[in-house]
This record gives sequence, structure tokens and C-alpha cells, in this order.
Amino acid sequence: MASLIEGYEYDIFISYRQKDNKHDGWVTEFVDNLKGELESTFKENVSVYFDINLHDGLLETHDVDESLKNKLKCLVFIPIISRTYCDPKSFAWEHELKTFVELASQDQFGLKVKLPNGNVANRVLPVLIHDLDESDIKECESVLRGVLRSVEFIFKSAGVNRPLRSQEENPHDNLNHTIYRDQINKVALAIKELIVGIKESENQSQKISKEQLKLIPEDKRYLKTKIFIGSIILFVLLVLVYIFIPQIFKPSEPGNKSIAVLPFANLSNDPEQEYFSDGMVEAILTHLFKVGELKVISSTSSKRYKNTKLSIKDIARELGVSSILEGSVQKIGNNIRITVQLIDANTDGHIWSEIYDKNISDIFKIQTEVAQNVARELKMTLTNKEIEQIEKSQTRNLAAYNLYLQGRFFWNKRTPEGLQKSIDYFKLSISEDPNYALAYAGLADAYHIQTWWGWGQSPEGYEKAKEFALKALEIDENLAEAHATLGSVFMWNEWNWKEAQKEFDLAVELNPNCAYAHQYYSEFYEIMGDRNNTRTQINYALKVDPLSPVMNFLSGRYYYYEGKIEESLSLLKKVLELSPDYRAVYITNFNIYVKQGEDQKAIYWLKKHILSDTVILRDTNTLNTIYDTRGIKGIYSWLIETSPGNNFFSFASNSAILEEKEKTLTWLEQAVENHESNIPRINSIPDFDYLRSEPRFKALIKKMGLSEY
Repeated sequence: MASLIEGYEYDIFISYRQKDNKHDGWVTEFVDNLKGELESTFKENVSVYFDINLHDGLLETHDVDESLKNKLKCLVFIPIISRTYCDPKSFAWEHELKTFVELASQDQFGLKVKLPNGNVANRVLPVLIHDLDESDIKECESVLRGVLRSVEFIFKSAGVNRPLRSQEENPHDNLNHTIYRDQINKVALAIKELIVGIKESENQSQKISKEQLKLIPEDKRYLKTKIFIGSIILFVLLVLVYIFIPQIFKPSEPGNKSIAVLPFANLSNDPEQEYFSDGMVEAILTHLFKVGELKVISSTSSKRYKNTKLSIKDIARELGVSSILEGSVQKIGNNIRITVQLIDANTDGHIWSEIYDKNISDIFKIQTEVAQNVARELKMTLTNKEIEQIEKSQTRNLAAYNLYLQGRFFWNKRTPEGLQKSIDYFKLSISEDPNYALAYAGLADAYHIQTWWGWGQSPEGYEKAKEFALKALEIDENLAEAHATLGSVFMWNEWNWKEAQKEFDLAVELNPNCAYAHQYYSEFYEIMGDRNNTRTQINYALKVDPLSPVMNFLSGRYYYYEGKIEESLSLLKKVLELSPDYRAVYITNFNIYVKQGEDQKAIYWLKKHILSDTVILRDTNTLNTIYDTRGIKGIYSWLIETSPGNNFFSFASNSAILEEKEKTLTWLEQAVENHESNIPRINSIPDFDYLRSEPRFKALIKKMGLSEY
């Protein structure tokens, strides 16, 4: 039977070692099932070469005869890869696999074919029936000239690694959760993609040939004259363009190399293992962050797409990335199965995929390999330092790693209870591995956030955050996250502006994708009154964490300070879409609408703020009475009167709006004396502008070291 394409002997060549078929006829059964599947996949008849009487090894010293050469002239080559197939001494390996690769590399279509979806696939389609040793995998990849991408027919359970049978007694016992019938279908569909790609390539070649045939040669004398005149004209045009439009000759901008890692599905039967799949994503992100030229979206934004029904293209468009990595994690005892696939967001086509069936002890190696493969497939050029950082493992202690993951899981909840649990887990992790830098960095992060939000004692919490950040950096000086936390402690607690900026510089240099490092740096510039750099840093933070309520709120507040009200209100609206209970938006909207003279809208947002406050209990009916009798200014006075006696910065902010100069200065002096967290922001809040020439105000700025910076 001839091939679907003229000039080829067969469509498919099946290569195997006889010993893999001798015992139970597995290969024969596979071929029969594949032929049946191909009949329901292709309209035409597909030809398959399969030598059931192959005498493997008898011809090892012979050259491949002309008959076999003709048979190897096929469209798709399927090697049945077993533990014994990867043997350079075997006939199948040397004279079938290697020979086909050479022949295909030199024929009209080449070894690799562009598929209809835009991806590129190898014409060698391996079928894997056993797990391979690392050395055999490398041997295969060296022959295939690329990553070993196979359709797996492996049955795996504790202590078992054998070919998957068509009639399994207990198919659901397979740890791989693969079904024979499905895998046969995958092979047929992969063959179809390859053959369609080859046909399209052939059609394109024929089209070009026909177009060339239409060209009628001119008289050589006139042709030479036209070529000469045309060359002169082209040269003159190029010179003019180069002189008058030089930007055309500037190097083009590099491609948009950007990625989001979506939450991995937890396929373990235990919901308590959710932290492990989340931790896998965080670990891969940590490695990808080391690739300087790659924009990586923060998990804060990407985790919003957990269990989403949106398409990959929609997610990529919302996050502004060109590629998506998704996957799943299944952890059973000490065994782990991780599936990952890298997808081109523009074509929705698969760029790369891999299945890792390993012991839990290999988890660190898997994380590194995934990051390296992603970088390679996205055509990233890694520096030696980046390679070193990606390959670096913070710990080899599985117990410490497991406890760290649980700590980060609770840390990400950003609640008082969650932060306290995270502290407990980070401490347990450190007890397992006292040199685990990430666990110390986690402790520093937890104490820092706990204290800033008023859920922990200040300044004791800040002091602990500083202690553990320094310890983390003592172990690993390249931890950007620890530098960012340390810089924030210098900024809010110690008012050490020089050291704060130094730490932020290091953080964003070491990890340009660390969103909260850019966030903290924007707050630093806000304190300094440098609105240009404030905007630059918060915009960068939003690039890598576009769906973060915190980043969007800060950006909206900065717009408010800049007098850009429409931009501010638009972003504050987005914050509430992302997080409806984000209370800081309520009071900010209140202040904005007061400035706009829209009292009723202002009252609406103040009521929402009051009703959501579980600490200061106020009556909204009283609010209505105050407004009716004393107006908006009366409300600001009422807010001061009904607040606790130690919120001096808040008192000062409200007094400033009332333009009560003496009271405002007194409250600010007390806020500085009590070292309140927000007091450094007096340098940027517009409500204090009318006080900046006052000696008492200048004295406060000097006392905080802001006048000298």
C-alpha cells in the first residue's frame, strides 16, 4: 500500500525490539488497535509498516539493505521505547531509528514539521512502555535532537513499571490514571496532526513552484538593464530613508517574553494537600523570577484563575502575557506525579509539556527542570549567574520544605489568624533546617505584615522582622524578598531612608519580578515626595501583579494625590471588583467626593466605611443628624471626636481638611513622638500642603530626617 503522499513507501513505520513482543505480543496488539483507530481518524486508508517477524540483532553488523531504506521512507516513525530499545548495539536503534532521523532530516519535509496550530513537532513519535533511566532518556534525546516527548503506555503502582494492557483488570489502580483506549486515540490524533502538517507543507511548495512557472523570461539584454536601473533606484531610496527616517534602522524591540503560572490542580484525594500544589507553583515562580529578561506574573494575580472557566487566551489577555504554564500535582505517600504544559497564548497551542513521576525526594530537581525548560522553550538567554540561581536549592530537607510550604499557604491568607499560623510553621521549618534561608525570610515577612497592619506589637514586631530578614540574608545574600522586607522595616520603623533605598535597589535588581519590592519602593518615593518615581515603581508592580487589590489601591491613591480624580476613581472601582471588602477604598472615596463637592456620594461611602468597622462602633443615624445640622465639616469633627485617643495621624489628617492649623500641627507632633506607622507620609499628602512653610512642620520633617534626604 502506498503512502498518502507520492514518493513515500509508507505513512507509518513501527520500530521495536522483538523481545518486547515475544512474551505477550504487546506490540502486535498495539499495532492492531492503532490500525483500527486510524480507520476512524482518517478518511483515506493509512499505510503502516510493521514487521512481525523481525529478527532483532541478527543483522547488527550489516548495512541497511535497499528494501529497508525504502520502507523507512515514510511520513511518521513510531519507535516502541522500552528499557531494552535504547541500546546502540540493537538493530532497531542503529538501523531504524537513527537511519530514519538522518533520512528525514534530508528529505523535502525535514525532521520537524509545522503543525496546523503553529507548533512544531518531530516526525518521530515515540510510544513509551517503561520508565527510562536518566542515561537512556539523554541517549534518546541526543538522537531525536530534542526533548523526548512521547505518548505513554505505562502501568504504574507500588513496585510496578510495565506496559499498559488494553484489557486491564483494575485500570483505576494505575497511578498514572491513563486509559489504554485514550492513549491509542492520542497516538492516532498526533499522527493526523503530523500528516496534515506535512500535506500543508507539500501544498505550499507546489503553490510556490506553480507561481515560479508562470514567470516568463525576458530578453537578457533588457533584463540586465532593468536590474541595473532598479538597483540604482533602490540604493538611492535606502540612503534617503536612512537619513530622514533613522528610527527604521533601530534594532527592533525584543519579543514580549512573559508568562503566568496558573494554580496547579490538586489531584490528590486529600484536600489538605492543597498547600503542596500551591507551593509547587510558588517554587517554580521563584526559579522563573531569576530569569531577568522574562516578565513573570505574581501568584497574587494568577491564583485568581483557580477553577476558572475562562479560556487561556482570555486569561493571557487580562494578565498581559504571551504564554501560560498550567499543571497538576498528585501526591500519594512518597510518590508524586506532576504534569506541566506550556501554552502559547496567541495560538492556544502547546509549546512544551512534561509528566514527572518521581519520588518526593526529587521535588527540588523537578522545580529546577521545569524553570529551565520554560526558559529554553521561550528562547531565553540565561546568564551563568541566572543558571546558578535557578539550580540553587534552598534546602534538601523534605520536612523543612513541607513545613515552609504550609507556612506560605497561611501567610498568603493575609489574616491575623493566618499570619500567626504561618509564623508557627516557619519556626518549625527552621527547627528542621536551621540554615533554610527562605524560612527565615518567611518569618520576616509575617512579622512585618502583622505589625504594619496593627495585628502585632510595635516596635517589637518590626525588630523581629529585621532580625529574621538579616538572618536570611546572612545565609543567602541574593534573596530579593528579604531585602525588600528589610528595606520596609528601615522605612516605616527606623526612618533610615538611606538604608531603605539601598535595600530596595538590591531587591528590584535581584528580582525585577518581585511585585511587593516595587510596591515598597513606590511607598518610599511617595514619602520622599518624588511623584515621578512613585508612579514608575507602582506601574512596574502592576505589570507583574495586575490583579492585586493592594497595588491597584496604591496606584489609585497616588492618582488622587496627583489631582487625577477620574483615573483614581477608575482604579478604586477596580479594587472593589477584585476585593469588595477593601475598606481603605471606602474612606478614600469619601475624601475624593468631599473634594468634588458631591456630598451625598461622600456620605454613601462614609456609611459603608462605618458599617464595615468592627473596632470603632459608630451610629450611621447620628451621621445623618450631624450632616443635617453641621454639614461636611461637622462630620470631620465628629470622626475625630468618636475615634480612639491614640490615632494621632488620623486626627491630624481630618483636622487638616478643616484647616485647623494649630490642632493639625499638635496631632502631627504627637504622631511623630509616638512613631506612628503612617506619619512619614506627611511629606506627600496634599492636605498638609498649606502647612509646609510653618516652622513647626519643618521641624517635624527635619526630626524624621526627610529634609536632609
